[in-house]
Amino acid sequence: MADLPIAAIIRIAKQNGADRVGSDAAAALVQKTEEYIATIAKEATKLASHAGRKTIKAEDIEMACSSS
Repeated sequence: MADLPIAAIIRIAKQNGADRVGSDAAAALVQKTEEYIATIAKEATKLASHAGRKTIKAEDIEMACSSS
């Protein structure tokens, strides 16, 4: 089961031009979004650890996004 709410993903898609979003497309968007978030979170965790911290900060997220 997905962690992100499908309704939120559909709302974002519609706010960005989609008139309609099929259920299979919404499920695929949720899956890909969660994969992207996991990738960024893993990289940000590495960066925080390298800085001697356990807490991920916004700067770690920014750096993780710029490096991927």
